[in-house]
Amino acid sequence: MSDIIERKALLFNIQKYNMYDGPGIRTIVFFKGCPLRCKWCSNPESQKRKHQVLYKKSQCDNCGACVLVCPRGVHRISSINKTHEFVKGSECLGCRKCEKACTSSALSIVGEVKTISEIMEIVEEDQAFYEMSGGGLTLGGGEALMQPEAAANLLMACKQRGINTAMETCGYARPEALMKVAQFTDLFLFDLKHMDSDLHLKLTGVRNELILSNLAKLLHNRNNVKIRVPLLKNVNDSENDILKLMDFLKPFLDYKGFKGLDLLPYHKLGVNKYKQLGWNYPMDGNPGLSDEDLERIENSIKKYNFPVSVIRH
Repeated sequence: MSDIIERKALLFNIQKYNMYDGPGIRTIVFFKGCPLRCKWCSNPESQKRKHQVLYKKSQCDNCGACVLVCPRGVHRISSINKTHEFVKGSECLGCRKCEKACTSSALSIVGEVKTISEIMEIVEEDQAFYEMSGGGLTLGGGEALMQPEAAANLLMACKQRGINTAMETCGYARPEALMKVAQFTDLFLFDLKHMDSDLHLKLTGVRNELILSNLAKLLHNRNNVKIRVPLLKNVNDSENDILKLMDFLKPFLDYKGFKGLDLLPYHKLGVNKYKQLGWNYPMDGNPGLSDEDLERIENSIKKYNFPVSVIRH
């Protein structure tokens, strides 16, 4: 078999019948691993490029079955209080033996390695829906550009089969990796989280200069790009924040490939996953926006003649 078919990707989910992330009915393939650490991340299990254990403490009956089957010694029963705990420094192999042994469904393993051909079998199951609706495949994450060869090969395989392609991206990637996948990507859903580089660093762990440069490269290269702005109260929702965003995007308004903006209001759908990973939720307070806030921001952007939509999941 060819190298294209046999390349592998580490994923954490494949979601069918999506209507939000690109045109029509779509299948989203979620790649594991991300260079950013956004404080509001709703998929914290996507961040690390390795297998991880999600643990629902309230469901655990502390039976110790996971301890007996784990080849890496990830689990143990405390000698003090006889309850389940994780062994510090141990790494999950992804064998899923503990998941299968757990009769209370307290454990689940995040991360699965699949070949491009295995992924394509799943994607092609819904080709009739794509043709009917103008949909297709969207690469999500995490960040697919952390696995650039696998991402490029999957997108190429879709194009060879006439399937529309889209990619969600934070934009923080090597320009050569970005432009390689751009050959096979019909639409980029490109995140812009904050225009101030210092605040971007504080909020996400990286500066934004590379991100803005990569966005400009895509638009200058005539790629189709829709900007996605995650909105958080008192973080990036002020008139000044919107003005800086508009000032940056105005030169691209008449570019054929510029497809407008999607506004993504903050939500707390991923909070419980932090507990299951044993992490603290890093976002302070509740930066959710009211309908009035969203209307104000949407109207501010429309004044600059940008196509804009609010996407509510």
